[in-house]
Formats: sequence, C-alpha cells, structure tokens
Amino acid sequence: MDADSKNIVNLNLKRDQKILDFSDFQKQNIKFDILKLQEAYRQITTTKKFDDGGGIPHFGAICLTRKPGDPDSVKGSNARGIYWTKPDKSGVEVSRDINIKESEYSEFIPDYENTYFKKVFDVISSKYKLGRVRVLLKEPRSTLSWHRDPEPRLHIPIITNPGCLMVIDNVAKHMPADGSVWITNNTKYHNAFNGGEENRVHLVACILDYKFN
Repeated sequence: MDADSKNIVNLNLKRDQKILDFSDFQKQNIKFDILKLQEAYRQITTTKKFDDGGGIPHFGAICLTRKPGDPDSVKGSNARGIYWTKPDKSGVEVSRDINIKESEYSEFIPDYENTYFKKVFDVISSKYKLGRVRVLLKEPRSTLSWHRDPEPRLHIPIITNPGCLMVIDNVAKHMPADGSVWITNNTKYHNAFNGGEENRVHLVACILDYKFN
C-alpha cells in the first residue's frame, strides 16, 4: 500500500477535530503509461459504444472481459451487476440489478487484443484474482447512487478532471489520471461524481481476493 493511501490526515479543525481516514483508497505499487492508456481508449471507442446497462441514466461501460465465447455476457444488466442501496427516507436497504458470477469473466475479448489494455490486463491478472474488467464512463455533471458493491474495485483513471471525486463512507478523494492503480473499498457505501465539464473515464476491475482491514 502506498503512503498516499495509508496516511490518516488531521485537518486541524479546532471545533470538532475531524480526522479523515483514506485507508479505503489504497494506491498500489504498479504504474502504467497514461498516454498509452488514453490511446487505447481512443482505439476502442472508434468502433465500440458504451453500453448503458439496460437504459440506466449516466452509466456507460465497455467490457474488456467476458465469459468465454459468450458475447451476451457483456450486455445490458451484465455490464452493470448487483449492488445495494438505500433509495428513500426509510433508510431500508434494497438490492438492484442481477447477481454476477465474476469469476466466470476470464476471457479477454479478442477485439481488444491489439491494444495497450491487453498488457494492462496481463499485469493486473497476474497479481489479483479478477472478475469483470470494464472501461467505465461518468458523464459531466453526473453522479452514481449511494450504494455498496459485493467486492472491492481496482481503478486506473484514464481521463479525469479536478471535479471528479469518489466518496467512500463520507471521505472524498480525487484519483489523478497519471497511470497509477488504486483499489477502493466498494463494499462500503460510496458513490462517484463528475463535477467537471468533460467525461471521466476509468478502467475498473472487480477484485475477488483483496481484503481491507
């Protein structure tokens, strides 16, 4: 875990002495070439459109992995997957979407074999047990719901801006697009928003063997 993510920062706020704990954002000791990541993104989006997860507003995904030989495994709800949320004033938790057998998404899609994403996949799959690997879009001035996921997520920001933040358990952090790799504790309630005026694009992988303390 990188020093950027393990430090607890005392903001010296005299009134309530708040402390921000960034341990749910863990920077990994891996780094990729950001220019090659951005070029790979341009390559795939010349021929592939983002899947909206079955008509979900402000959601877009391009899956880089699938169930072997099954092109339908990356469409509609399969591009999205189960999560839990508290949608109204009752505070009662409900589940949304469908359960995904993440471990079955073991095939890197052949259409993307000749992009830099294949090298990224080879490296991260040698270090972590992966589920789905997706390129996720968050449009300008949009946000996700307040929700939790079944497992942590690996993030590699590709395009971002200062108004893009992820919030986990009321702690917000910006992850820069510099080739760094982060693992975030998505098993806690969280969201992500893009308050800028350009797209936010991350490579995001479901991580099946990573434990937060």
